[in-house]
Amino acid sequence: MENKLKYSSQAYLIYSIFIIVLLTLAVRASNNMMMTTISLFAKYDLYFNQVEVGLTESVMALATFITTAIINTHLSAFPRRVLFIASNITFTIILAVMEFSNNISVWIFIFVAGFAFGAIMPNIITSAGSSGDKKVRERILGIYTLALSVSLIAGPAYESYILNFEPLRYIFLYFVPFGIVASVFSFFIKFPDENIEKNHKKINVFGEPGFKVAVYAILAYNIVFALLITFGGIYAKSVLGFSYSQVTLLFTGFFIISFSSRLFYSIKTPENLWHYIAIAMLVTLTGIIAIFFSKFAIIYIIAYLMLGIPHGVTYPLSIVSISRTFDMSSRNVANSYFFSVMMLIGIITPSVGGFINNLIGFRNMFIILVPVIIYLIIASYFNIKRVNKNIH
Repeated sequence: MENKLKYSSQAYLIYSIFIIVLLTLAVRASNNMMMTTISLFAKYDLYFNQVEVGLTESVMALATFITTAIINTHLSAFPRRVLFIASNITFTIILAVMEFSNNISVWIFIFVAGFAFGAIMPNIITSAGSSGDKKVRERILGIYTLALSVSLIAGPAYESYILNFEPLRYIFLYFVPFGIVASVFSFFIKFPDENIEKNHKKINVFGEPGFKVAVYAILAYNIVFALLITFGGIYAKSVLGFSYSQVTLLFTGFFIISFSSRLFYSIKTPENLWHYIAIAMLVTLTGIIAIFFSKFAIIYIIAYLMLGIPHGVTYPLSIVSISRTFDMSSRNVANSYFFSVMMLIGIITPSVGGFINNLIGFRNMFIILVPVIIYLIIASYFNIKRVNKNIH
């Protein structure tokens, strides 16, 4: 009897991993395409200026923030599941109609896409971290983050290939099959039961050191990443003379480095998170200084690829920090708020970056981030010890 239960448990674990991996690959590949392509599409197809380009990313992030911070955190398991399935279907429809967008309709499409995405990713994260066993949970989270990295390599590589013979406007249509896969498998994902009322009354998410560390780590990198995604491709094309295909190939290289660093991290999830966080932040610091000196394509490529290292490890470090801090009944709220912080970065950074880019230029925009990163390194150091001791 015991062997049967063990076999059944292992079979269910494999099934859960399969669903999570497939969903992550399909959703993140198509969403990342939207994030990296919308700025190029806005600049070169819709002829937006730098500020308007930044606002396209901000509007999408704002819509995601609304879903994650306001809606997802206040829903119990069943309505969240309905919203999750509907959002996958909606995102697929947006991919199908994006090629028809103009200067007005594009704002509606990207808002709806962002809103849908906000209902998808936090729930995949929560499902991935739903095991009660710490080692199993962190192993599944490691597999989930590896699936993220694979999707971020495959998506840009696929896009780069398509752009060799198709105009930029049609690229969205080629990702519709990814949306269809996500829509079909969204019906099979696990939604843990939670006491939403209890969570909101008793949990001070933002006061927990594990949440603070997760936020400091993601701030140190995602501000840089948001600027790279929004303006990095435009700089490469307009100043360094890259083609559309070469720009997306640069994204592919970036995500290959990200995958490699994430694979290294997943081999052994560290008990002491500080070593990885400190290295990630220091590499980020080095990368943004290198961007400042990137007048030539080779320096820019090296700097861009270097920043793939912290991209690979920062996100899994953050979600492990959260998983060690909150129990299962609280984790959806914590994950949703964390994802909301990421979206706030996505709202503020591109729009503010657009103004700064106009004033002082792309390279100078990065050098002013140096003191910010240094502060976040110090803030993380003073909170990390309490996270390493947590055994949720």
